[in-house]
Amino acid sequence: MHYRAIFISDLHLGTPGCQADALLDFLKEHTSDYLYLVGDIIDGWQLRRRWYWPQAHNDVIQKLLRKARKGTRVIYVPGNHDEFARHFLDHHFGGIEVVDQAVHKTADGRQLWVIHGDYFDAVVQQAKWLAYVGDYLYEFTLKLNRYLNNMRGRLGLPYWSLSAYLKHKVKKALNYVTDFENAVAHEAAKHGYQGVVCGHIHRAEIRDVNGVLYCNDGDWVESRSALVENEQGELSLLYWQTDPIVVEKPELAKVA
Repeated sequence: MHYRAIFISDLHLGTPGCQADALLDFLKEHTSDYLYLVGDIIDGWQLRRRWYWPQAHNDVIQKLLRKARKGTRVIYVPGNHDEFARHFLDHHFGGIEVVDQAVHKTADGRQLWVIHGDYFDAVVQQAKWLAYVGDYLYEFTLKLNRYLNNMRGRLGLPYWSLSAYLKHKVKKALNYVTDFENAVAHEAAKHGYQGVVCGHIHRAEIRDVNGVLYCNDGDWVESRSALVENEQGELSLLYWQTDPIVVEKPELAKVA
């Protein structure tokens, strides 16, 4: 499958939760003119605590570099977990462009603001220690989730996300997600963009927020999702499964 643009984020390479093998398969099966890496590609927070870097994670990096060498324009927008890369803004590494933010023009002429999104997270900006605590608890939840799904697999049951279930059940988490989406869309409108593409909150979504097309490409820890643009400028979310690609949540609105 070839797309005009692919957006992925929150790979969290360097953590046991990263589904690197599935990501590598996805990158092998899909090509694009543009490939946006929308933050939290390498998890510097986790690597500082404990070094974890299996061969599959190295293979993903090599695949990204190979895509850049073969003509794909690869744009890297660092996030909070790979904030170390913000020291190298406006530099190129192996053909990969490192920028603080980007503007993607779709085939049908719309301008999409591409950011990671952590600047709109009050916890990250105002109480970073609390963000570290939250990150630790999230990693614990993912570890528990892996044990649960190993048991479910033995019973022939499909994958189930504990952390996603908890997010949907906790009202404050839902309010946080809604506030985040509204804040990002509002800022995009202020700058005159027709849409915004971000990551950060690990919740894949395409929806209209007060006339602004809000797109979140999800993550490669749980949802294994990517945002893609076809040659006509239409945006969709793809979820990578062991079976063929599942296409869900086609673009709901065209913003003039």
